[in-house]
Amino acid sequence: MSQSTAVAPRRARSSATTGDAIFAFLAKSAGVLVLVLLGAIIVSLFIGALPAFRAFGFGFLWNVDWDPNQAIFGAAVPIYGTILTSVVAIVIAVPIAFGIAFYLTELAPNWFRRPVGTAVELLAAVPSIIYGMWGLLVIAPFMATYIQPAVIDTFDGIPLLDVLFQGPARGKGVFTAALILAVMIIPFIAATMRDVFMTVPPVYKESAYGVGCTTWEVMRSIVIPYTRVSVVGGIMLALGRALGETMAVTFVIGNANRISPNLFGSGATIASLVALNFGEAQQGSLLLSSLLAIGFILFVISFIVLAISRTLLKPRAAK
Repeated sequence: MSQSTAVAPRRARSSATTGDAIFAFLAKSAGVLVLVLLGAIIVSLFIGALPAFRAFGFGFLWNVDWDPNQAIFGAAVPIYGTILTSVVAIVIAVPIAFGIAFYLTELAPNWFRRPVGTAVELLAAVPSIIYGMWGLLVIAPFMATYIQPAVIDTFDGIPLLDVLFQGPARGKGVFTAALILAVMIIPFIAATMRDVFMTVPPVYKESAYGVGCTTWEVMRSIVIPYTRVSVVGGIMLALGRALGETMAVTFVIGNANRISPNLFGSGATIASLVALNFGEAQQGSLLLSSLLAIGFILFVISFIVLAISRTLLKPRAAK
């Protein structure tokens, strides 16, 4: 073997090793960049929120007052509204999204799956301000005219339900905001469920059908257990979208600074409160610091939701 033929493989291996090292460095740098950006956001929010935390202490979390004229600020109302609207939106969206994914993967004819799937994905591409305008101009009047009066009359006198649903019927409110959020997050959940349902090995489902299982039994006993980690992940992703949604909620929630169990009543969320007040906040003012403080709290809430989802998935993933 000549010297030139022996050197060529060594050069090729050296070039491949160098390429792998560069790729590994770039991949690691991308991961570190994400952590740096995340840390920078957290630190910036916390530093900006320090004046508010020093002025109000822990009472900032449960104070219901928000009065820029008196320089009195509390985060209880937007925290309550954020959590309530997001939870109601998830309760509405998950069954509908599951039905869409179930239909597309198990029941729909092949020629119909693509257009429906495309329509679901297009819903995710609609800007949030369009959803807000649609909710304000179409959904809110429809709710005020047809839905809310009927629901209020139906549940009148029924314990608990008459507290959750009571008049007057204005159209805008917490439930309308949650309904718009549900429409916005359905595409994320449905698309995730559809994609992960299709990853189930066909032999698993064929075996279940072979022993006499119905379509629903196959879904319940085979598909859902096989894909539950990804399904929960998709739901948590949608919940994160619901927690931070701004413009669509601002249009239809009513923007009232009060806590009420009435789902038809007006309320506020962290994102809507920031959107309404940020333009009036001056640099260095207590209002701006309070807005940054509730932004930091929203960040903490999102982190807690993610931590809970990870905790729920750990024992299941280990099985």
